[in-house]
Amino acid sequence: MIVRRKSAFEKWFSFTRHRRRFGAEAHAGALDAKDFAALRASIISGDETAQYAHGASVDLNAHLAKVRREFIGQSELLYQHAMLIVLIRREADVAANYARFKRMWMAERDFLAQQLDMRWLISACDTFIDHDDDPVLRAIAMNGPLLVNTVKLGETERYILGINDATRDQQASLDALWSHRVGLFDGVAGFIPGTDDTVRNMRWRLESVCDLHPLGVVVMEIFKRLQRDANDNVYLRFKRRHTREKTRWWD
Repeated sequence: MIVRRKSAFEKWFSFTRHRRRFGAEAHAGALDAKDFAALRASIISGDETAQYAHGASVDLNAHLAKVRREFIGQSELLYQHAMLIVLIRREADVAANYARFKRMWMAERDFLAQQLDMRWLISACDTFIDHDDDPVLRAIAMNGPLLVNTVKLGETERYILGINDATRDQQASLDALWSHRVGLFDGVAGFIPGTDDTVRNMRWRLESVCDLHPLGVVVMEIFKRLQRDANDNVYLRFKRRHTREKTRWWD
């Protein structure tokens, strides 16, 4: 049986949950006092090198200090975006902080979509899913984590099994895919390297759905990032195997 989320009543009696958001109002208030354009132009400096935060501190200030270190050398606006996500996840004045978050995205959509890394783009999608009132935006945003978390599982399994880039395609397997239907599981057939139109058609459908809301660009940016040469994953590897221009799914 799947573990259920705690109810609001149960959460109220967790002192740790209350501790995790002590001081949140000051951070949100500081953001309100600043202009998005000024935040975008301001670059975070520091004596340390940029480093991803790992694990969560109960103390909000300590945790935000770790998150801020991720953005050394980057725009202050990107950190403030991450800060709002942290406050929302810690259930600090959720309605007001989500309003700030949505306002930031509507004002700085293109900058945020281009400059945030995929970790924070997915976090943005999760936030839209959990807190927006528009069912269209929530449905569109769900495509982001579905795409990336599915790829994440596959790539993690490759890492666990020790499969690396030096692994060669098995010619017998390629020949089978090219010559007849290869069943994988539950009626699903194998993708035909080089010619298959499945992913191209999926992209067309994804674009048509994402066009329904201005913030659909976040999901399309995630899909495009999966095709980049620097982001080794199953989409990129099949892109490299693909030969039929008519069925390409990348820009």
